[in-house]
Amino acid sequence: MIVAAFFAFFIATASAASNPQRIMGGQLTTIDQYPSIATLLYSENLISFFQRCGGIIINNRAILSAAHCFYGDRPINRWRIRVGSSFAHSGGVMHAPNNVIMHPDFNYSTLDSDICIVHSPSAFTFNNNVQPASIAGSNYNVGDYQPVWAAGWGSQFDGGPGSEQLRHVMVLTVNQDICRSNYGLVFIQITQNMLCSGWPVGGRDQCNGDSGGPLYHNGVVVGVCSFGLGCGLDSLHGVNVRVSRFSSWIAANA
Repeated sequence: MIVAAFFAFFIATASAASNPQRIMGGQLTTIDQYPSIATLLYSENLISFFQRCGGIIINNRAILSAAHCFYGDRPINRWRIRVGSSFAHSGGVMHAPNNVIMHPDFNYSTLDSDICIVHSPSAFTFNNNVQPASIAGSNYNVGDYQPVWAAGWGSQFDGGPGSEQLRHVMVLTVNQDICRSNYGLVFIQITQNMLCSGWPVGGRDQCNGDSGGPLYHNGVVVGVCSFGLGCGLDSLHGVNVRVSRFSSWIAANA
């Protein structure tokens, strides 16, 4: 999730927004509870790889993630996908992706349509810890203040280190007009392609490093972690890509 404090590496930041996101206010969990989640690792030297974003398995050779993770000079050969592990830097199986398809309407300045599909030439082997996600269809509507679950290896507080073990947190969907109005006060546009989530008194959120990771409603992926202004604030909530707006594009490019 990009956390605002000016373009924090790998968290959706709308020219005014900011950093990547991680799980704040949650608890440790294990991959068998979220077998459709993947971690994306990046290397500057092709030797040591470090967790940068999350991803969502959509079939045995593709994951869904946030487009801003791959924006700019970040060659595909510097990335790895880890599936089937509760831990960011060990376990499971690593795959080297060979292609990223960004949504044609992705705008890095506003983070609208912040979604991409990452392809792997090697197939994921499905088992209890590796499974494709259920993706929200075009008619899947989530009401206001519904419980949703976010998971990832991101920070537990703004500016903090990521979590080596997978974490999850329950938050609530936020009324679109309220989210739009609150972000409007800091000149950030919330579009119909976005889904806001948070906690009434703050303290629970996605945060730095969670970008590209899933937001689940009743086990269905309804959001892809995108950006936020800080982490866990009670009025400026986390912003996700609204997956139902992109279901046809996902099906056509997976």
